[in-house]
Amino acid sequence: MGKVKVKKEKHIETYVFKIEVEPDEDRWFAYCPILEDRGAATWGYTREEALRNIKEVLQMTVESMIKNKESFNGNKIQRSQS
Repeated sequence: MGKVKVKKEKHIETYVFKIEVEPDEDRWFAYCPILEDRGAATWGYTREEALRNIKEVLQMTVESMIKNKESFNGNKIQRSQS
């Protein structure tokens, strides 16, 4: 699971996403299935690097979606306020 914290005005919302990480020849491929069509995919030479990279990509993707007032499919993600 990948967590993304986004500051919205006076509070922070946390979104939890399912992350897939798979070996691919000499590197690792990481993606978020429900946001892959929005560019939430990346890679790394190690599994750990791929995980770090996908968390960064998710952060940028979610922030962009919020800024552009795009919605998430509420049935597919968990959201909690913290």
